[in-house]
Amino acid sequence: KRTRHTFGKIKSFPKDDQSKPPHLTAFMTYKAGMTHIVRDVDRPGSKLHKKEVAEAVSVFESPPMVVVGFVGYVETPRGLRALTSVWAGHLSEECKRRFYKT
Repeated sequence: KRTRHTFGKIKSFPKDDQSKPPHLTAFMTYKAGMTHIVRDVDRPGSKLHKKEVAEAVSVFESPPMVVVGFVGYVETPRGLRALTSVWAGHLSEECKRRFYKT
């Protein structure tokens, strides 16, 4: 089934460890399709041990990412709320065209 939108969305993030410095926690990936592979099974005791099996696999595409800014969040009784956004000062024209509506 084809997607109805052309842009991805990050649906989940790992738990935040505040002892670590700020770092990238997710990246955008698109499912490009599916194919199959033939691999050797290495499971001692199994009927398929040292035999070849065909398995379905997904193919993902990860385009290059450009950081355009940061969003600061504050915790409220109803969950996280965006406090402020900081945009990069050196955005390319392609990126500006995507974010700024004229």
